[in-house]
Amino acid sequence: MTDQPDDACPDMPEGAALFPLIPEELGIHPLLLATLHAIVFFDGSTVENVSDNAANASLTYLGTYLQRLKGADLKRIREDMECLVAFARQEGWEQEELQFLQGFLKEFGVGQP
Repeated sequence: MTDQPDDACPDMPEGAALFPLIPEELGIHPLLLATLHAIVFFDGSTVENVSDNAANASLTYLGTYLQRLKGADLKRIREDMECLVAFARQEGWEQEELQFLQGFLKEFGVGQP
């Protein structure tokens, strides 16, 4: 996942993982996009860029917060994820990226009893 805005970071170090820029027109909740960007960075970047221990701790907290989603917020996140998956397919994203999006909510225990 390396597609980025041209001016995002011209000196991006090798091994830093980035989630692609998502068009505003899709209407995906900005906090979901910010969360996805953080997760991709922490989980996908090399140890030269991010400490494994720090990344794992951050991912645990992100998952814990996401698990608090209920009601209308949870419904919105599910709809947004469906929209992102459709967008990724349309844009021809790689299978690994599609699997990340498709399994995201389950992987983080979101919406689980």
